[in-house]
Amino acid sequence: MKCFHVFTWNSDAWGYGAGTTSLYQSHPWVLAVLPTGETLGVLADTTRKCEIAQTFLRDKKIPSDVIWMDIDYMDGFRCFTFDKESFPDPSALTKHLHDNGFKAIWMLDPGIKQDEGYSVYDSGSKNDVWIRGADGKPFVGDVWPGPCVFPDYTNSEARSWWANLVKDFISNGVDGIWNDMNEPAVFKVVTKTMPENNIHRGDDELGGVQNHSHYHNGLSGQPLSGPDIGGFAGNATPRLFGRWMGVGAMFPFCRGHSAAGTDDHEPWSFGEECEEVCRAALKRRYQLLPHFYTLFYIAHTTGAPVAAPIFFAGTVGDLPTLYLQGGSIITLGPPHLHVGESSLSDDLTLLVSLDENGKAIGVLFEDDGDGYGYTKGSYLITHYIAARQSSIVTVKVLKTEGEWQRPNRRIHVQLLLGGENAKLIPEKEMLPGHKGMELSKEPVELNNGDWKLNIVPWIGGRILSMTHVPSGVQWLHSTIDINGYEEYIDTEYRSAGGTEEYNIIERDLEHAGEEESLILEGDVGGGLVLRRKITIPKHNPKVFRIASSIEARSVGAGSDGFSRLVCLRVHPTFTLIHPTESFISFTSIDGTRNEVWPDSGEHLYEGNNLPNGEWMLVDKSLNVQLVNRYSELMAKEQTGGDDRRWTRRRSE
Repeated sequence: MKCFHVFTWNSDAWGYGAGTTSLYQSHPWVLAVLPTGETLGVLADTTRKCEIAQTFLRDKKIPSDVIWMDIDYMDGFRCFTFDKESFPDPSALTKHLHDNGFKAIWMLDPGIKQDEGYSVYDSGSKNDVWIRGADGKPFVGDVWPGPCVFPDYTNSEARSWWANLVKDFISNGVDGIWNDMNEPAVFKVVTKTMPENNIHRGDDELGGVQNHSHYHNGLSGQPLSGPDIGGFAGNATPRLFGRWMGVGAMFPFCRGHSAAGTDDHEPWSFGEECEEVCRAALKRRYQLLPHFYTLFYIAHTTGAPVAAPIFFAGTVGDLPTLYLQGGSIITLGPPHLHVGESSLSDDLTLLVSLDENGKAIGVLFEDDGDGYGYTKGSYLITHYIAARQSSIVTVKVLKTEGEWQRPNRRIHVQLLLGGENAKLIPEKEMLPGHKGMELSKEPVELNNGDWKLNIVPWIGGRILSMTHVPSGVQWLHSTIDINGYEEYIDTEYRSAGGTEEYNIIERDLEHAGEEESLILEGDVGGGLVLRRKITIPKHNPKVFRIASSIEARSVGAGSDGFSRLVCLRVHPTFTLIHPTESFISFTSIDGTRNEVWPDSGEHLYEGNNLPNGEWMLVDKSLNVQLVNRYSELMAKEQTGGDDRRWTRRRSE
């Protein structure tokens, strides 16, 4: 008998980029084998609300049904609480949304803030519902609120305790719960989740008392999914958002969601062309709701995925071209602004695509749209059949199932699926620069030798990504507006230089013997300019150089003899492809050899403990090293009574 161990540990890669191997590193699941030999499995998927609702439905006529409340509605990220200033009356808010045809879904996290006096923490501790560490004490890990404890959902008493909290919570008009951070996510650790040797006191039928490694990937089988349309981290361009909406509107789960601090990501935030495309995409989705509803019924009864790849393919403009497989019949409804506008007597359209033999079949599931009557036979399944004889296509009902009465309505038949004509969204977003020039929101690429770099001149002059071409490793990756290779003019994090707009002063493919070069300048205030030259040398394609300097352009005399000291701070943020196999290596000025690993904790290096002009990022798994060399030069210039100083740093 052979035994196999498959490592499928799950973690959430919240900021997806070219260097991210997958959005979720694995799909958490368990397969239960019953005594009869049958198997089963289940998957747990990992304030301007009224203003947005008004704009969607009333002003813009964009179909929408749900407003999702992220974690910021809470009091200090404490689950089952509401911020008294931003959300003083959640019941009134949900009533307003309901009156306007919206449902309200609110986020809950499995991390409960460790805070004595917080009723949820106190009652959970009293009922002993927390997952325990290997030492037998409640496990504590950092999440959004800070130190948190975690309910042990494998235990029926913990589930009952949680259910009572939910019961009180939904009395505020809550229509649904958004279960987030459910890996469970834990900050400040390499694995991004809790230790494998944590202890669950599970029910006997689930496996009893087991380590976390036994239960971590314990739920699977979800037949649907959908992305955060427009992307969660960073800012989408109009073209990206429009095309994403065009595809996302065809997913079973269709929702926009972006991180705090990003630009607005509502459809109208990207200009009229993008708004028009999004409106057309969502109208298309709402017409397909009868078909989606039928697919969900099929998924419920058979386990088949709601969306199959053959459902759509190809693009024309920004909306995906939809294809209907030959031999199929699907049902369309009116493009309402929200499902509350729909009626059982609405006209339906049968969309027919004949196969090579001139035949097609389809199925439509219907019920009251809510409740559990379908479990007692209160539903209607209609099987349609179409056939062509000569030039005549006949569509009829082949058979029906269920006891639900068919509504009195009209049925239309359409043999072809037409497409909407929407304007093409511009490929680039053009914004007026601070100096009157036009800045294109498209990274500048330097690609030569062993390196390919993407630089964003319009915010911080940052290097957005750094890819080592021979190995295909993206050593540096970030979003448009944060992290990457950033520079500041002070020791303070996020000081001037990190967000200011830069101008491209010069770009050459061959300049002074160098294959690629780019010079940028950014006005950081106080008469100072941060100047950066990025080059890939012709004689050494394995290296790229960044030469940065702070230059005084308009500092006048009369500083009363005071010296002005300005520092240049470099802040590179790297993507670790193999976090447990990567480390920083350097030799200190005093000759000490140092290695800093991700789980080493925070260290402060000062004086002679600082790197002696060089540090390396090492990936042992790939046997690749990124060497960063730098030098510092202090210069002093006397002009009248003004004493100017600046630091210059050069790195490779």
